Amino acid sequence: MALDQSFVGRTYPATDPYEVGREKIREFAEAVGDANPVYRDAEAAKAYGHSDVIAPPTFVFAITFKAAGQVIEDPQLGLDYSRVVHGDQKFAYTRPVRAGDRLSVTSTIEAIKSMAGNDILDIRGEVHDEAGEHVVTAWTKLVARAADGE
Repeated sequence: MALDQSFVGRTYPATDPYEVGREKIREFAEAVGDANPVYRDAEAAKAYGHSDVIAPPTFVFAITFKAAGQVIEDPQLGLDYSRVVHGDQKFAYTRPVRAGDRLSVTSTIEAIKSMAGNDILDIRGEVHDEAGEHVVTAWTKLVARAADGE
């Protein structure tokens, strides 16, 4: 069953703040195999003009995807998550994510399309710090595969 087009433009409430920790940044950098010292060493980060260690660019995926859960779990939308695959991801930064940031995400459904029986859902996550300053925008594309026989 196709997703309801009237959900395009719907914005969900901001998430509770997520506090970015140095250890989480280090663990993420290790997990993705990025040895850049600005992700591990505060002095190295300061040498590049940052106040503390910064996170790799894809670090915010975990925060924004969790926030997109509000969309995914909205029973009125009717998304069958058991049929969903991750289609695409992109980010546009105003500034890097830093250790100590407290970030909140507001998710908006940007588009819903149907193609070959598949539903394609585009979600935009606007990430702001505690002062309300924009940090990054993340776009997530989810594809709900057509059920067998559709």
